[in-house]
Amino acid sequence: MVSRLSNMELRARLMVEGFITGLHKSPYHGFSVEFAEHRPYNPGDELRRVDWKVFGKTDRHYVKQFEEETNLRHYVVLDTSPSMRYRHAAALTKLEYGAYLAAALHFLMVKQRDATSLVAFDDRVHTMMRPRATAQNLRQILLRLDQLSRLAHEGRRTDTGAALHEVAERIGRRSFVVVITDLFDNVGSQDTVMRALRHLRHCNHEVLVFRILEDATEREFAFDDIPMVLRDMETREELSLHPAQMRRPYTRAVQADSEQFRRRCLEHNIDFVELDTGAHYGAALLAYLNKRRRSL
Repeated sequence: MVSRLSNMELRARLMVEGFITGLHKSPYHGFSVEFAEHRPYNPGDELRRVDWKVFGKTDRHYVKQFEEETNLRHYVVLDTSPSMRYRHAAALTKLEYGAYLAAALHFLMVKQRDATSLVAFDDRVHTMMRPRATAQNLRQILLRLDQLSRLAHEGRRTDTGAALHEVAERIGRRSFVVVITDLFDNVGSQDTVMRALRHLRHCNHEVLVFRILEDATEREFAFDDIPMVLRDMETREELSLHPAQMRRPYTRAVQADSEQFRRRCLEHNIDFVELDTGAHYGAALLAYLNKRRRSL
């Protein structure tokens, strides 16, 4: 178990440090510094708080921030339902990809001295940790994420709406809620999920939704063109089909559903980002930092 924690922690650290290094070499130069432990110097700031080491590296003036200036509670809500264990050709299941993304986000949040909590659900909320900004809390979160990434909840269904309603009821002061899910819920569930997301916004929480899919098969339906039987990972229902006959209507339906969901999120100032299990995590971390900057 210790080795597994070390692997999860090492992976999160490498992801975040590689991402920050990439920002320094990109047009976003200085972005990560601003949102980690420093902020730009403003007229009237005390000169003794200027970080001259950072100035030497960036040729820009930043002042050190104290914990009370950066404290923002975060809740990372991870979908662990059976559909998240899907993997066809990708290296990772959606659940593994989501757990690694959550680990990197938690690592980045604690680096920013933000109190952070892990919430996990399938047909109910089964994990909800107290938000803290400590290294010990981070280790406990990473350990739980390692356990969840290998979780096998047979026979459970997804109930994203109920889980998010519960989160909205249980967290108190204004917080930043990051939801990681494939949005594969019961048929016709988009309205239910949107009501729950609006509930979070009504409670004045900032909300960022990451939708994780294996693009090749779940967005593009790029299965081999041979007759096959597909089995629902939650209901166990089976459907016989030929991919070539279903590809066009399926991809159109998935695209339309995503576009509608994105528009509805935009109406309520909810950020919605789609991710592929084969993609780099940098885009997700940048989306988080952008959202955090607007939230402060």
